[in-house]
Amino acid sequence: MALDKPYLDVPGTIIFDAEQSRKGYWINQFCMSLMKAENRDRFKANERAYLDEWAMTEEQKQAVMARDLNWCMRTGGNIYFLAKIGATDGKSFQQMAGSMTGMTEEEYRNMMIKGGRSVEGNRFVGENGDAQTQNQPQGSAGKKAH
Repeated sequence: MALDKPYLDVPGTIIFDAEQSRKGYWINQFCMSLMKAENRDRFKANERAYLDEWAMTEEQKQAVMARDLNWCMRTGGNIYFLAKIGATDGKSFQQMAGSMTGMTEEEYRNMMIKGGRSVEGNRFVGENGDAQTQNQPQGSAGKKAH
């Protein structure tokens, strides 16, 4: 049974708590397996076959194959483990973070250099800031996808 979690009202944020950890155990174990070169090679050779070796949910497998990190996180993935997928694909953490906001790498880097997202409109779910669900993804890469 889930505890009262006031932090669920933080827009654009998935808190990796004990519940998320339990939900994401197998997706995170899969990610950790990518630390070994032979596992990365096997995954790249046949993603679906490699994923099927893990007790992940079908949704988790689909999220990984789509390389949708936000979806992976909603299914229990921890960004520090998920970074192994990006590294396997030759992506930097900055590229991965940009993809999570619909921004290009350059847009994401520039936003962070300028101090990140404004807190204005992003203090709680329902406001109208750029971290709010209705304003995602906000970068030009995300706008091209829609």
